[in-house]
Amino acid sequence: MYKFASPLETGKIISRPNRFIMNVEKDGETFKSHCPSTGKIGNISMDGLPCLLSKSSDEKRKTAYTVEAISVDDARSWVGINQNAVNRYVERFFKNGLLEGIAKNGHKILREQKIENSKLDFKLENAYIEVKMPLMYLPCAVSNAPIPERSASYFERFIRHVADMGNILKNKENAALLLCFMYDAPTFIVPKPTEKSKVIRETVCKSVEAGVKMWQLNMSIDRHGVNLLKYFDITYLFT
Repeated sequence: MYKFASPLETGKIISRPNRFIMNVEKDGETFKSHCPSTGKIGNISMDGLPCLLSKSSDEKRKTAYTVEAISVDDARSWVGINQNAVNRYVERFFKNGLLEGIAKNGHKILREQKIENSKLDFKLENAYIEVKMPLMYLPCAVSNAPIPERSASYFERFIRHVADMGNILKNKENAALLLCFMYDAPTFIVPKPTEKSKVIRETVCKSVEAGVKMWQLNMSIDRHGVNLLKYFDITYLFT
């Protein structure tokens, strides 16, 4: 387990007035809390959902709490939404040797490695790793709703990273893209063709053809920390 320094606190989301803020009720009081995912989360309303909160140690910060997870089943299980923190969890799992099926020697992991025109999340000896945490699908009744729109810059960055990963394989390096879910997600569903997804799929397929591996990681989150549930190769979905 990646163990939190302090157990997360429980609350209830009242509203999400903008992409950076969630108003959360905790112990009868309402607090402005940081939302660590700036895009849409699934295709559901956040209003009234139970949530898990981490308290900031920075007294100067405008928001005292960060919303780490939400629940769509009355707090029986949690879905992590902190896209800023997922790299910390993945790094810990590599260092502890829990992801050796993807890349070995995790104790030698390096962060933010520059290749081509991109900065990728990790390098383990000769393996480059890029981490993505999609929040397009959630384990609830509307999980098959249309994929929310993302900004043009998001797609451009993703396409650039994937293309550059394919290019480095010419130098006999290894590269893998990890799709991380902070709940026990079903196997990733390749989005239906749209003008944007067609370009992404073509780029991913070209990089896979060059040797980039695609992996899915499922994790669980509770008040005390994050566990790795399982990981599996999904490269076949893009061939």
